[in-house]
Amino acid sequence: MTIGRVLAFDFGLGHIGVAVGNESLGTAQTLKALLAVNGTPKFPDELKALFKQWQPEYVVVGYPLNMDGTDEEIGLRARKFGRRLMSTFKIRVYFKDERLTSTSAREEIFTYQGGYRALAKNKGRVDSTAARMILEGFFDLGGRNSDVEFCDPSSFLGKNYEGPDFDV
Repeated sequence: MTIGRVLAFDFGLGHIGVAVGNESLGTAQTLKALLAVNGTPKFPDELKALFKQWQPEYVVVGYPLNMDGTDEEIGLRARKFGRRLMSTFKIRVYFKDERLTSTSAREEIFTYQGGYRALAKNKGRVDSTAARMILEGFFDLGGRNSDVEFCDPSSFLGKNYEGPDFDV
């Protein structure tokens, strides 16, 4: 574990965006998105490699809500994904409201990285840019000292959590 290092995920059914950041500096950068099949990482070893390489202190998972603040199906699946990360990697997971981050990510890529061609070239780029925005927003709220919801892995010790299947 590296103090202050954080991984962030933008959960999706076809891609899972990934970003890494440093809470002390309040900075984040995009990483390569994970391919997914119906929300399950297609290559679980890539997920394991991310945790091994970056050794995060904790994880932030974007939690999609409807504009009126109500849950939607994809949000419930994102929550399962986060809890599965927690139980698999024994790590603290925070959930951050991610409304409109994918829209903002598309706008940023379109404006600053090459227009429609950049959007079409790498579908996972939008998801990882959204993950970076989720993490930056989390840091802006005060990081783990904010009132953002979290799951403590100690509450799940010895339990198998039903969620996306990516045993590593």
